[in-house]
Amino acid sequence: MNPTYDFAGRVAFVTGAGSGMGLAAARAFAASGAAVALTDVDEAAVDRAARQLGDDGCQALALVCDVTDEDQVAAAVDRTVAAFGRLDMAYNNAGIQIPPTGAADEPFGQFEKVHAINLRGVWASMKHELRHMRVQGSGAIVNCSSLGGLVGIAGRASYHSTKHGVIGLTTSAALEYAPRGVRINAVCPGTIDTPMVSEMIAKGELDPAEAGAAQPIGRLGTADEVAQAVLWLCSPGAAFVVGVALPVDGGYTAR
Repeated sequence: MNPTYDFAGRVAFVTGAGSGMGLAAARAFAASGAAVALTDVDEAAVDRAARQLGDDGCQALALVCDVTDEDQVAAAVDRTVAAFGRLDMAYNNAGIQIPPTGAADEPFGQFEKVHAINLRGVWASMKHELRHMRVQGSGAIVNCSSLGGLVGIAGRASYHSTKHGVIGLTTSAALEYAPRGVRINAVCPGTIDTPMVSEMIAKGELDPAEAGAAQPIGRLGTADEVAQAVLWLCSPGAAFVVGVALPVDGGYTAR
């Protein structure tokens, strides 16, 4: 049984909320009473997700946002505050995976793309969330890193560098803003059963049996399991938790 939270009167902002872990987190925030701004580059997906939450009686705002464009990120955060009056929680989840590539052979364009979304997108999101939270003197931000932020894997240098970078952003900003009442942490998911992982499996980039066996728990994780970690980090139960990179990986990084 998952714990329950009372986020009534609180406002959450989630990037990459059209599917996968972002959608699961948005639904979990909404189920706990929060008003939720869902952002995604996929307009149809984010509109559908917000509409479903609205049909369930939740307050939900759909925003199209490409996190590689800082102006779009700033506008999305500002629209959230304009609509709901404040910003209390954020999950900076938007990210992509790229095919395994040898470090000596990777195209520059692929390196640039993964960094623009996975690292610069988190930087821009956190920056503009903090503009509002520092005025309030309160807030909780969770950035999405990965087990790839904690370990290295051959063929994944560029992707892992983005996820290591997210942890660096998180810990440094956490030290800066903890005295101002804002807690910043990161989650580090293992291999999670999401549309992105399904696409990797379909392309032959990931063997699901091997991926499950690589996690000591013996299976892939679920998006809901990551969402529960995000909600805990945003909750009063984690009031003394600052600057952590929390593995949600079935024990992968504990080996």
